[in-house]
Amino acid sequence: MSQGRINNLFFAIGVVAVVVMLFSFEVSFSELWGYICRAGYWLVAILALWGVLYLMNAWAWQVIIRGSGDCPVGYGYLLKLTVTGFALNYTTPIGLLGGEPYKILEMTKHIGVQRATSSVVLFAMMHVFSHFWFWTTSILLYLLLAFLGYLPLNVGMGIVLGLMAVFCGVGIYLFIKGYKNGMVVKLIAFLGRIPGLRGWGRRLAEAHHEDLVKIDRQIAELHRQESRTFYKSLLIEYVGRVCQSFEILFMLILFGIDEGRQFSDHVLAFLYSFLILSFTSLFANILGFLPLQLGGREGGFALSVSQLGMTGGAGMFISILCRVREIFWAVIGLGLMKIESKNKKNK
Repeated sequence: MSQGRINNLFFAIGVVAVVVMLFSFEVSFSELWGYICRAGYWLVAILALWGVLYLMNAWAWQVIIRGSGDCPVGYGYLLKLTVTGFALNYTTPIGLLGGEPYKILEMTKHIGVQRATSSVVLFAMMHVFSHFWFWTTSILLYLLLAFLGYLPLNVGMGIVLGLMAVFCGVGIYLFIKGYKNGMVVKLIAFLGRIPGLRGWGRRLAEAHHEDLVKIDRQIAELHRQESRTFYKSLLIEYVGRVCQSFEILFMLILFGIDEGRQFSDHVLAFLYSFLILSFTSLFANILGFLPLQLGGREGGFALSVSQLGMTGGAGMFISILCRVREIFWAVIGLGLMKIESKNKKNK
């Protein structure tokens, strides 16, 4: 299948997922419009915030690419691929099956298949790795706020935090092992044991074993020899996760949560936003096999806000605005994908 047809396939899947998302809101379109009108200029701030986050994602990817050699493409091109890649991840089942192959296909033309694959895999690993540290930080933050008397800490919540700590600890350990030794060969071998993917996985491992080993070697070299690049990209991604908490803060301010009724000041509201985002993203990523994580994110918001002592209306309001933001940037990403295809055809 040609690259053009593959891109059209990704685009079609994305469009179908966006349409499904538009008709899967738990409120009517009139109620949805009411939520949007209520958000007003705060919605603009939320959309702009995600523009900044995508700038940081593209920057982290650029740092990784330069860690293995020259980067012949401009930052704007990487930003375009980043936005489109995340749009495909949002709209395809098991997210990484959409955006990452697309970015590899596009970057192969500029830096070769091995560097393109290793840079995209490394960025995806770093993106997830930063989430594990983000979730770990939220555990410590929750315990601190509970100690200060701002949050409840009962047996049930203690079990949840304990399971989160085990999950994050195992995840961080596996990622460190993967960075030291590479994980692509092992990942392909694992896929080769899944029913329905066995034949494909084995053929890929046999036909491209040497290339996969080289990709693993490049991953290990970034961690071992380019430690500055490794930690710089990790820091950029982690700061991006922290900045994402402002999205929740904007919504809480809009909902009136910070007006002295439940929080004493904006700092405490931001810390609550940090926890809401952490718990919700963890729950949504566990259900990441769903396109646009349908139901998982809403459930995460509902559980998070209820645990923090807020009403279900706050959770509904936050989840709906997040969906609106996701659809907006998904449409932007898919549009950028087709604009580039049209420009190539004209040339």
